[in-house]
Amino acid sequence: MSKTTRTPTLAMAACILASLALIGCSSTVVREPSRGGRPTSSRPSGARPAPAASKPKYGATYTVQRGEGLYRIAANNGIQMADLAAWNNLSPPYSLNPGQRLRLYPSGGERPASGSPSTGAAPPRASAPAPAPAAPVNSGIRWRWPADGPLLGRYVANEPTKQGVDIGGASGTPVRAAADGVVVYSGTGLVGYGELIIVKHNEQWLSAYGHNRKRLVNEGQVVKAGDQIAEMGRSGAARDMLHFEVRYNAKPVDPMLYLPAK
Repeated sequence: MSKTTRTPTLAMAACILASLALIGCSSTVVREPSRGGRPTSSRPSGARPAPAASKPKYGATYTVQRGEGLYRIAANNGIQMADLAAWNNLSPPYSLNPGQRLRLYPSGGERPASGSPSTGAAPPRASAPAPAPAAPVNSGIRWRWPADGPLLGRYVANEPTKQGVDIGGASGTPVRAAADGVVVYSGTGLVGYGELIIVKHNEQWLSAYGHNRKRLVNEGQVVKAGDQIAEMGRSGAARDMLHFEVRYNAKPVDPMLYLPAK
C-alpha cells in the first residue's frame, strides 16, 4: 500500500471534504475543568464551547472564511453544530468551501411572531418549503465509470449514507480515476469510507473512491482518466465494492447524472 503523508490539516479527516484546499480543522484538543461536579468535556483549541440550545439568527447568513470548520462557525454564533448542519442540508463530513454562505436559522424559517395577549403563544405562520437546489447540468468534465461491476446502490439526496453510488466487484478489481485530476487525499481518516482516495478535478469538482483494499496513489499525484488508483475491497463495508461520489462545490450530487450510460 502506498504510504500516506500525514500533516496537521489532514489529521482531522472530517475536514477533507469540507474544503477543496484541504484546510479547516485544528487537531488540538483541550480539556475543560469540571464544574459543579459535571464531567469534563473536550473541544477544539481556540473554539468557544457549543451552547446548550441553539439561538437562531433569523434572516442572517454567514460567509465561510478560509480555514474555518462547521464546529467553530456554529459555536461562534451560539448554535449547535448539528442544528447548523441541518439548517443548511449538510451531511457528514460537513463539507464547506471558503466563500460559502450558511443560513443561521432553519430553512424557510421566520422570526417568531409576538405572543398573543391571551395565550402568550406565538401564532403559527405558514411558510413555503425551501426548494431543493437543482443539480448542475454541465460539469464540463468527461466522466468515465471508475470500476466495472453491477450497480449495488444509488444516490439518495439528503441521505448521509447514500451520497454516491456503490459498484460491486471482486476483491482486487481495478478502481480507476473517473476523470483527469490531482489526488488531494489518500488515507483512512474518514469514518465509514475505509481506504479512501479523493481526486480534485478543478476548483468546483472532485470525486471520492471508498472501501478500497489497497490505495495505489499518493497525495499530490496527477492522474489521468482511466488510470488505476486503487484495488477494490471491503474496508469499512460489508462486502467488496467501490463507493463512488461526485461533489460540486463540496456538495454531493448524483453521479448517475454525469457518468455515461452503460
